[in-house]
Amino acid sequence: MNIPSSILTLLLGIGLTLVSLWYGQNHGLMPVAASEEAAHIDGLFNAMMTISVGLFLLVQGVIVYSAIKFRRRPGELGDGAAIEGNVPLEILWTAIPAAIVLWISIYSFEIYNEMGGFDPAANGAHAMHSMPSGKGSAMAATMPGMNDAKDNRIAALGVGASPANQGKAAAVNVNVLGLQYAWIFTYPEANVTSGELHVPVGKEVQLNMNAQDVIHAVWIPQLRLKQDVIPGTPTQLRFTTNKVGNYPLRCAELCGGYHGSMVTRMIVHTPEEYDTWIASQQQATQAQAEVVKQTIAMNPANLSTSNYLAPYAKEMGVKPDTIAHLHHEMSEMNMSSIASATK
Repeated sequence: MNIPSSILTLLLGIGLTLVSLWYGQNHGLMPVAASEEAAHIDGLFNAMMTISVGLFLLVQGVIVYSAIKFRRRPGELGDGAAIEGNVPLEILWTAIPAAIVLWISIYSFEIYNEMGGFDPAANGAHAMHSMPSGKGSAMAATMPGMNDAKDNRIAALGVGASPANQGKAAAVNVNVLGLQYAWIFTYPEANVTSGELHVPVGKEVQLNMNAQDVIHAVWIPQLRLKQDVIPGTPTQLRFTTNKVGNYPLRCAELCGGYHGSMVTRMIVHTPEEYDTWIASQQQATQAQAEVVKQTIAMNPANLSTSNYLAPYAKEMGVKPDTIAHLHHEMSEMNMSSIASATK
């Protein structure tokens, strides 16, 4: 029984569509999604993958069919039929890709706008960073209406707050400095500095980024976010994580010979664990400051042996009465020396 070509074409089209839809949603090419913004990016990627698989199967199917159907048979010595063109077909295969590209462009625009990419400065004062004076600051253009001599603040580039959160401050602000070949993360509200990015799950985070030397790029695949870090031009990323875990944070811009080693981690804590981490870092910072203060304030050259050893008596297991006895003997020795010198 011969199946009409129209029905066969319809069945092939349905099969091609089902295969494309299935693979577009089950390709497994993306890492775990660890942010609310990742769902937007994954939706766009899945749509593009579905269209790409459908077009690939269609084009390759036509090629394979044509290679079999129109192959040269044994004994055929003549040329094939002269076909100069088909205007309706050419219009069709031009209009379909054009419509697909236009649809993807509009879809991408909507997603980027929903993530805050087209208006990162809409956060008002929260999207403004004070630029340090010196090298690099002259490269940045000031905002209209600002006094160049008095105010070097400029609007940050990158992904800002979503339209629903514009004008609202992020729950956590982190200043990020990129330099060859490391990342430095500073929490200004807590006075904490770290070589790793620590954030609480479920709370909006804003990274305020600058580069010290060359262009770097913050890339966290699990967040589906990547942003250049440019000397003299502040950039930012604003996101909300939704999964606790450790995720790699890489530099995605070739920044020198050791670019490949510019890798650190983003650690997503529960809110309670994050508060505990902040408290522990503050205690460590305070303890280090006290050690530095004591080191600077004390000059061992001006201390006697007993006074120099007094702070370490407990660690060495020396009892207080032993120190007192040592003080007494040292005083008697000093008095004897003075008496001998005056005779």
